[in-house]
Amino acid sequence: MRGAQLAGRASLIDCDPLPARVGHQTPFGSTVAAFENALGLAAHRPGSLRRLAPYLHQRTAGRIGSLSRLIRQAAITAILDGTEKITKTSLDAITLDHIAEQHHRPVRQPARRR
Repeated sequence: MRGAQLAGRASLIDCDPLPARVGHQTPFGSTVAAFENALGLAAHRPGSLRRLAPYLHQRTAGRIGSLSRLIRQAAITAILDGTEKITKTSLDAITLDHIAEQHHRPVRQPARRR
């Protein structure tokens, strides 16, 4: 019953992944920069996440929800461990949603016997 009530209050929005590049524009990189500009980490170097945009696009399959979750979790971890910065190593340590993980770390097929 409660699930039906909650579902009745929400709208499903089907969003395609953000493209890494459209002509000369980089919509995904611009989105990464916007997230980075909102960070309040004391030791974070501005622009370091923007430079990781190709990795972040591949890691999140271009999905903004996965990107948001990844950056948010990395920021929380950076605060808790006292480093106050996000690095590629810290991003690699975070497990994301199923779609992003399958895109980033595809399931290997068993080797065929000859």
